[in-house]
Amino acid sequence: MKKQTPLTIPADHPAFAGHFPGTPIVPGVVLLDEAMQAIVADSGLAETAWQISSVKFLSPLKPGEAVIIAHEQLVNGTIKFEVLEGSRQIVIGSLAPSNRIS
Repeated sequence: MKKQTPLTIPADHPAFAGHFPGTPIVPGVVLLDEAMQAIVADSGLAETAWQISSVKFLSPLKPGEAVIIAHEQLVNGTIKFEVLEGSRQIVIGSLAPSNRIS
């Protein structure tokens, strides 16, 4: 079953300073950071327990747009995630268990 976390990046977020002034979009690194934080909070595992195994940015996200971070852990341990604005996919990706020891 997919877990879901709502997210809205406000227009006054510091990442927008100098990031496409006049036509701002949420930087990919901000979306990945938010997705990781949601997954770590739901799983209870440390951030260092995971590494990004794939990610695709499919559609730009504007400041203030509400999205859902949806994720689920598969039987093999991989976590699939997506960031959705309604039915529009913004980001899709997967995390794999890291080989590092926390």
